[in-house]
Amino acid sequence: MSLPSLPLVAGITVLAISTGGAVTAAEADLVGRMGDGTSVTAAGAIGRDVLAQRGAQASRNAPRNGESSELTEESDPALVALAEAQAKRYEQKIAEMRRAAEAQAAKIKENKWVLPLASYSLTATFGQYGLWASYHTGLDFNGDSGDPIMAVANGTVTFAGYDGSYGNKTVVTLDDGTEIWFAHQTSIYVSVGEQVRGGEVIGTVGSTGNSTGSHLHVEVRPGGGGPVDPFQAFVEHGIVP
Repeated sequence: MSLPSLPLVAGITVLAISTGGAVTAAEADLVGRMGDGTSVTAAGAIGRDVLAQRGAQASRNAPRNGESSELTEESDPALVALAEAQAKRYEQKIAEMRRAAEAQAAKIKENKWVLPLASYSLTATFGQYGLWASYHTGLDFNGDSGDPIMAVANGTVTFAGYDGSYGNKTVVTLDDGTEIWFAHQTSIYVSVGEQVRGGEVIGTVGSTGNSTGSHLHVEVRPGGGGPVDPFQAFVEHGIVP
């Protein structure tokens, strides 16, 4: 399809002023030059968006003499430049969104919890009464003495040593401030200040402190405060003990 004639474009310019507000001198010149025969390859659909923004919507929606209302692949160089600039902004925004999504996915994968023992059975749950001074504050994973204990998530070792009834204990503080306590260990393999990753071996199962047999006692303390149910915490992080 040939481009609109100069008189038609002039009429559209007047219509745009009356219905859509003032048109700048540069815009009027841009619209006027649409009929001078100059042509280059347009930037497709983006070019049509730019034309709409320049008050040329009427020329597309009002076919003359049986002509199609669709734009041809020929257009003004200035419009092409505007279309290319807009397309570039769209591409940059999409790229930013993609990078943000990939970073979030990587963070979720990096901080996913894992179980502390490869082989175990649960022997005591949170809130039980009987063998403890008040109630059971953690989750007990039965295991053989010497079985490797793994950090459940990425964090920093903030305690590593003997702690009364807990025996040999390691505390790993996660990035969100949650403390994970590992008690009754035979051996401790990490030191305070050390960075550990989920699945990394930090010690071995034992029966130190107040313990009736070889097992791992795990506590979960959000923000370093009081203990919460470790079973529920594992479930919330995609793991069912």
